[in-house]
Amino acid sequence: MKAYSDDVRQKIIKSYINREGSYRELAHRFDVSLSFIQTLINRFQDTGRIETLPHGGGKKPKINQHNLDILKKIVRENKNIKTTEICELFYAETKIKVSQATITRALRKLKLIENNNISRQKVRYGRGKK
Repeated sequence: MKAYSDDVRQKIIKSYINREGSYRELAHRFDVSLSFIQTLINRFQDTGRIETLPHGGGKKPKINQHNLDILKKIVRENKNIKTTEICELFYAETKIKVSQATITRALRKLKLIENNNISRQKVRYGRGKK
């Protein structure tokens, strides 16, 4: 979701200061959510600021740029390799354990796969031989 522009934020705050409507009316008028109005006005009252806050961080990626190069090398040297095998080779090379989903996301980032040209090995639980 994109952040609302500072222009929209200023108009909302100006309307709030001029008492041009309740939170709900302002939300409806500016076509934003009620929670956005509440958060914006509370931040303005507490700090006097209306700008968007920077991203709070999050989890660091397991596969950094150096490791992406290693992953690219593994895939280029082993055509028609499964993601489970890529995980094993990647671990052997880097000592970083990653899931098939992480590998798939990294391969998409490298534009080495689109949707289904690398096969994922399906694991079924509770299905024994009869």
